[in-house]
Amino acid sequence: MTDQNTPPAAHSGGPLAGLRVLDLSRVLAGPWCTQILGDLGAEVIKVEQPGQGDDTRRWGPPFLPDGSGDSAYYVCANRNKQSIAINLADPAGAELIRSMALQCDVVVENFRVDGLAKYGLDYESLRALKPDLIYCSITGFGQTGPMRATGGYDFLIQGMSGLMSVTGLPDGVPGAGPMKVGLPVSDLQTGLYASISILAALNHRNNTGEGQHIDIALLDTQVALLSNQASNWMNGGMQPRRLGNQHPNTVPYQDFSCADGDILVALGNDRQFRQFVNLIGCPELADDPRFAASSGRSVNRDVLIPAMQEAIGRWKAADLIAAMQNVGLPGGKVNTIPETLELPQIAERGLIHEMTRSDGTPVKVLGFPARLSATPARYDRAPPRSGEDTRAVLLETFGLDQEQFERLLADGVVAETL
Repeated sequence: MTDQNTPPAAHSGGPLAGLRVLDLSRVLAGPWCTQILGDLGAEVIKVEQPGQGDDTRRWGPPFLPDGSGDSAYYVCANRNKQSIAINLADPAGAELIRSMALQCDVVVENFRVDGLAKYGLDYESLRALKPDLIYCSITGFGQTGPMRATGGYDFLIQGMSGLMSVTGLPDGVPGAGPMKVGLPVSDLQTGLYASISILAALNHRNNTGEGQHIDIALLDTQVALLSNQASNWMNGGMQPRRLGNQHPNTVPYQDFSCADGDILVALGNDRQFRQFVNLIGCPELADDPRFAASSGRSVNRDVLIPAMQEAIGRWKAADLIAAMQNVGLPGGKVNTIPETLELPQIAERGLIHEMTRSDGTPVKVLGFPARLSATPARYDRAPPRSGEDTRAVLLETFGLDQEQFERLLADGVVAETL
């Protein structure tokens, strides 16, 4: 585990140092995007509603033990940010956010389509004042089309996109039926694509001086990620279906039951298949014309898999995994999340970081996965309490005078956590 005890006010730079991001998003897709930018050195200012904050602060249990009411869920997507509390529904609050946006490079928001226009915080309003602004709008279905006004949620998107139609046990098997992925993948992947798009827009601005609007939707992202399954249908007419842990194109690529537990076998070519069936004592399978080539194994999987299962069932799981590793074949076990986080490989890669909140409460986070040799990701700021940076950000970063701030505070336009 990597300890990160840098004081909250410290900054260690990064490849995006000097970039200022105004984060008007909440829940997961937007915060995931802005956390990525923060990890890479951007200054991220998270705007939250006074007395309410990001919805995910209350998505528990479990909750942090510091009495803040913040959930473990919130912690996963909000490090390397400063939190300020502003009521954007108040005209003075909207004006304050508008003035801040003009001093930022990027705005990220995930309000419903046209939801910010009534406050003068939509892209067209801000572009008129700052033409080089990069403005990223994250919605369920995008800014256009018949569903543009519909709210989007990860579970809904997983189903509507077709993802759940290929996830779960096949028809005819006990427990069959569509199944969502155990993580909010539509939200997370949209956050990833949003951050990629922002970096592309920044490069365009560097070359031309021109800002732009980024319209990214959860449904579009998840459909784009149907990848080989969609291509199988569009280019081969093969109807994608639920296959449990099997692969639609490559066989064997699934779990098998050993004498004392399950293992994973992921063979990607004919050489690996021949090597594996020799290893488990079934060399005749590699010589069978039905199975010798990948295409044949895929078509004849209903005959091949039971034959392999019979041989694999005589092995102990640890012995077969070790034998596979000894000859360089891809195999392993299904870990629980606690088991995964305890792997020596995870420790060596430095993926778990301990950070300290402003009140001294320690929190653990999973780090940025890419290791940049010259500009590594930073871990300067633990996920903040709602509004804990309101005073410092508005006075020091954006230049409000003390009298202005106290008046806004007294009027309930802004709030701070002490």
